[in-house]
Amino acid sequence: MSIIGIILLIGIVKKNAIMMVDFALEAERHQGLSPEDSIYQACLVRFRPIMMTTIAAMFGALPLAIGMGVGSELRKPLGVAIVGGLIVSQILTLYSTPVIYLWLDQLRQRRKHKQRAGYLAEVPSAAPA
Repeated sequence: MSIIGIILLIGIVKKNAIMMVDFALEAERHQGLSPEDSIYQACLVRFRPIMMTTIAAMFGALPLAIGMGVGSELRKPLGVAIVGGLIVSQILTLYSTPVIYLWLDQLRQRRKHKQRAGYLAEVPSAAPA
């Protein structure tokens, strides 16, 4: 049963990261912000919706985690996996997503710079004969 909770966690964490990255990309393209400023704005603006989603899912799984009675031994691992996973994944998502976004942007910039340098090296100079 806990594997079902892990699948649910994967969906929530991916949705949160996608919301942040999508907002940052939109800010870069339409507002002309730098990658650092755009991911910072994304973190500020998307923090509340991300927290609301996480807290709603956590409160929904809390009865499963602390429930007692007939059949609770089957449902308890599902609730514990969801509640514990949401706490850990929330911390990791809020800290790691901006770092990975900036790292991938630096990688993209380096690759673009190398491609331009390689292209300029291949183009013969137009020296007068």
